[in-house]
Amino acid sequence: MKKYTIGDFETIFSNRIPKSLGVYQYYSVLVPLVEKDGELHILYEVRAESLKKQPGEVCFPGGRIEADETAEECAIRETAEELNIAAEHIHVIAELDYLHTYSNFTLYSFLGLIDYSVIAEMSVNEDEVKEVFLVPVSFLAENEPEIYYYDVIPNIGADFPYEKINLTNGYNWRKGKSTVPIYHFGERVIWGLTARITKHLMDLITGKE
Repeated sequence: MKKYTIGDFETIFSNRIPKSLGVYQYYSVLVPLVEKDGELHILYEVRAESLKKQPGEVCFPGGRIEADETAEECAIRETAEELNIAAEHIHVIAELDYLHTYSNFTLYSFLGLIDYSVIAEMSVNEDEVKEVFLVPVSFLAENEPEIYYYDVIPNIGADFPYEKINLTNGYNWRKGKSTVPIYHFGERVIWGLTARITKHLMDLITGKE
């Protein structure tokens, strides 16, 4: 049996960068501010109906972070690809708070600015985006979303070996709770993680958080 030394541990951890424990995926989105007619708006996308995941839903531009890029680079790249605009037209203002989800992915978000003249002339990537629309920041700041909650409950199989961990009466597995905000803007519905990011941003800008 090999005997390990402090040197073994120091060698392994000297240049190692910590990462999430477990199987995680990482995504990044841009929250685009657009000034139109002297008023700030937030740009939202409607996902293409042909997409396998969440077709027709409202979202921010973004996607999965590739191995060779940062979260900010991903947000810029995905926004440029989806809106069919040049990356230099996207100005990142700040990184926003990130989300860890119960479904094993982390979502980063960045606040950005895109000139309205660019938006007015663009033609979106129809493979990914059905259309875009703008919502005034004032509307979002003044109209609280409906808030719903649901429980996240572990589904433990009957074959779990409780006897091997000396528990004869099962175990009180930890449960969670998730928040689902819903905004209504005319016929548009903004909900889920997109609405959570929106609400958090509005709470920050209005001083509620």
